[in-house]
Amino acid sequence: MYLYGKNSVAERLKVNPRSIRRIFLQNNFNDHELLGRIRACRIPVENVSEKTLTNMKRADRLQGIVAAVDSYNYTPFEDILGSPRKYTLCAVDNLNDPHNLGSVLRIAACFGGFAVVIPKHSACEVTDTVIHVASGGENFVPVSMVTNLSTALIEAKQAGYWIAGATVQDGEDITRVKLPFPLCLVLGSEGKGIRHGIDKQLEMRVRIPMEGAALSFNVAMAAAIFCYEIKRQRHQ
Repeated sequence: MYLYGKNSVAERLKVNPRSIRRIFLQNNFNDHELLGRIRACRIPVENVSEKTLTNMKRADRLQGIVAAVDSYNYTPFEDILGSPRKYTLCAVDNLNDPHNLGSVLRIAACFGGFAVVIPKHSACEVTDTVIHVASGGENFVPVSMVTNLSTALIEAKQAGYWIAGATVQDGEDITRVKLPFPLCLVLGSEGKGIRHGIDKQLEMRVRIPMEGAALSFNVAMAAAIFCYEIKRQRHQ
């Protein structure tokens, strides 16, 4: 995999430098603070032209730096359920936009105490783009990829979790309902919402109170609002 952009590489150098195999720098790269971190971690460096860097990773905003890193390491679901930390789970059903998944990881990292669960099929996995958008958030949030999300929710129930589904209209106002913990929040995909088979596993439905235009948040925006309220209630 490739990390690209200063923030993504800088956070990986802080948290897990051993996962970085080699760093490629554009010839005119002059971020002295970041160069100092790279030298301190003794990461092999190769200076290349802008064209070489662009050919290596075709993406916007490379910022003159690309890092070759180990493949993303998913956390087994049973390890998350058995963790003494008792993460709040954020299960994302059939999310196909890597930018939204990256944003969800970044949001979860910022609030802390969350783990993300994604299905193996018909959904976006953790890619270079996801990690870039997460801006280092992937280093702080365990992500589990499960074969069957419905089965995973049943296992979470058996481990003591309550399952709440994020809905647009028919749920309880999340700012007025007392949330039970440990909690698993299920977010649906863009446009389709939560699938019927997953919906059957929900024990409660929650919504964001909206008094303005009859529009809706995308999944990343919704995740930020739900995670804020969950975090607030978790620490009451």
